[in-house]
Amino acid sequence: MKKHILTILTGALVLLASVSATVVAAEAVESLRGGLSIEEQNQSFELKRQMTAAGGFDRGWKQQPPLVPHKVDNDRISVRENTCLRCHSEKNFEKEKAPRIGDSHYLDRDGNKLDTLSSRRWFCTQCHVPQVDAAPLVENTFGR
Repeated sequence: MKKHILTILTGALVLLASVSATVVAAEAVESLRGGLSIEEQNQSFELKRQMTAAGGFDRGWKQQPPLVPHKVDNDRISVRENTCLRCHSEKNFEKEKAPRIGDSHYLDRDGNKLDTLSSRRWFCTQCHVPQVDAAPLVENTFGR
């Protein structure tokens, strides 16, 4: 009987300690909105100009996807449309003097070759990103 009561008391103390830690942690959380309440309008951020680079940008590491060396403000990628294909598709890349979409983009998840662009690679800007001339938010220590 004493063992049963001791187990219950120990469990209650552990539960109380975890609830206390959760309350303390919740008080330390700060919103990305800073001190603004949910009703207040946040200021919009300043848009940076996208950089262009003839010949592209150097890659930071071996398997890095190429960075987009041109503006993409007016490009559209949706379930039905991908304007990147106007220049980078197998059919158009030579005429447009643009890099061709890589062979890896024509493989399914099992490594089988497809006749069309894999649906897993349809949303180009998930990996291929435009560049802006902006100061880094944090110091870059990658590769040191």
